[in-house]
Formats: sequence, structure tokens, C-alpha cells
Amino acid sequence: MAIRKIREVGDEVLEKQCKKVDKMTIRTKILIQDMLDTMYDAMGVGLAAPQVGILKQIVTIDVGEGPIVLINPEIIESDGTQTGEEGCLSLPGKYGIVTRPSHVKVRALNEEMEEVIWEGEGLLARAFCHEIDHLSGQMYMRLAEDGIHDNVEEV
Repeated sequence: MAIRKIREVGDEVLEKQCKKVDKMTIRTKILIQDMLDTMYDAMGVGLAAPQVGILKQIVTIDVGEGPIVLINPEIIESDGTQTGEEGCLSLPGKYGIVTRPSHVKVRALNEEMEEVIWEGEGLLARAFCHEIDHLSGQMYMRLAEDGIHDNVEEV
């Protein structure tokens, strides 16, 4: 499909509440495929629709176990804690230390608009929380425990 431009911090679209998706349309199917293509091209593990300028409650995630598409997702259970580095495609080259639940259960719709329940631990739980936050205009920087840092690659 197409690689879309990823919006970066400072773009107002990242601070807005997204609208629920009421029905699957051809435009929404194209958006989802474009989001997956964009996420993979940027070597990310997750992408939310506002990151490509679309105010819809759609998230794509792949932590190495295949793509997950969540429409109108909501966290219905969480427990435990994990603290670790978190980054974002909308804040390239940066990271922060963030505490998230270590286990999360999410209710959402799939691409057929059928209800699905996903459970995740570790990185998947972190990705669920991070991407779902985007849908309400929240970014991980507000949770960073010791500020935002530059990624420094070792040679």
C-alpha cells in the first residue's frame, strides 16, 4: 500500500481525542494496511492512527509475533508493574524510563468488526498501553520518570 508520514511531537493531532470507528469501510481497510506498512518501514512495534494524522481509534502492533490490529481498544484489566525504556515513532531518537503494568487485557474490535480480547505481558503489555494512550492524545513523555533522553548508538 503506502508509507504515510509519521507526525512528530508538536503536531496538534497527537494531542486530540480520537473518534470511535462505527463500521469498516474500504478507506479504513486501506488506512490499516498503510499503518502496518508505515510501522514496519519505521521499524516500530506499534503505531496509532493519530500518528499518521487520522483521528480514529485504530492501533497496529507487532512485537515479533505477527501483526495485531485493534479498533476501539480499551484496557479492561491490568496488574503488576514493569519499568523500562520506552520510545515512540513520534519522538524519534529519544527514550524515557516508564512504569507500566506488566500484564494487560484489552477488549477491541478486529478488522471484521468482531469483538476480540487480547492479553499481553512484558513488551506487548507496554505496547498496548502506549498505543492506546495515543488515542486520547497522551504521549509517554508525561510518564517518563527521569525525563527524555537521546538514544546513543554504540559503535
